[in-house]
Amino acid sequence: MIYSLSVVRESRLFQLLMFLTAFIGTFLLIKKFMRILPKDQGREFAVNGKLSEGKPRGAGIIMMSAYVLFTAVFVPYDIETLINTILIYAAMLTGFLDDAAEKPWGELKKGLLDLVITVGVTANFMYHHNTVITMAGREFHMPAPVFAVLSMILVWASINVTNCCDGIDGLCGMMSSSTIVLFIIHGLSTVMRFQAEVMLMVLLAYLWFNCSPSRILMGDAGSRAIGVFLAILSLQSGDPFLFIFFAVMIIIDGGLGLLKLSVRRFLRVKNFMDKVRTPIHDHWRKNLGVGDNQVVIRFTIIQTVIGLAAMYFI
Repeated sequence: MIYSLSVVRESRLFQLLMFLTAFIGTFLLIKKFMRILPKDQGREFAVNGKLSEGKPRGAGIIMMSAYVLFTAVFVPYDIETLINTILIYAAMLTGFLDDAAEKPWGELKKGLLDLVITVGVTANFMYHHNTVITMAGREFHMPAPVFAVLSMILVWASINVTNCCDGIDGLCGMMSSSTIVLFIIHGLSTVMRFQAEVMLMVLLAYLWFNCSPSRILMGDAGSRAIGVFLAILSLQSGDPFLFIFFAVMIIIDGGLGLLKLSVRRFLRVKNFMDKVRTPIHDHWRKNLGVGDNQVVIRFTIIQTVIGLAAMYFI
């Protein structure tokens, strides 16, 4: 790998080479292989869901393959990084197989796969790190069982809210890119920063094709893998609670839908949030009459502003 050449790994030339290679490489891979992806069937329950019908779906398999390829070239791999990469790719594969299936997978099957990935991410992190976290500039030692539970909640939530917010051209890609940039600015180890920068370039290359009107869709293959990556990024930052602020609109957009479904299903409150359409981006489009591009830009602006404010004042 190029990173092993210690003379160049910290140079600006190395950074530039990594950025350009990851972006251009992903761009070319998407352009070459997008035609063989499964086609979207259109979602009747989604606002403007029929507009996606016939578009290549499941581009996440190209995106995450590019991520694995370019991190292997530019990022120093250790056991922890290797396991995390396998888990990210596994999340992508579960999403891709679901995207390609004639009948969508059941909730039980998806839930069990999420559980395996969630436990894997948590166990891998706890094996290689202590359970000291930073909050509001202070360090706290969290008991391992408490940390494990909270970490699993973080990973599970990140997978599902990121998946739910993938409903408008450019929305998931833009907001995920915003979250990654905020964590990079906040500060990461060199290895994690390089991984974050490669993922950012992969997302930007995808957004070239996914901006409205989109030519491809990442599908669950992309959104689920990105959710795992954002959770790992949060844990590796040393301040996982920043995920709440750095991904606030992802959480609100996808999380309120999960909350609505859970309350109605498990508490039997059938009229809970009856006047709120979820995901929230559909509420903005259908109920408030806001255009797709405006939703994408405004959600990203709100999230970025809140993330920057949290970084400087919390």
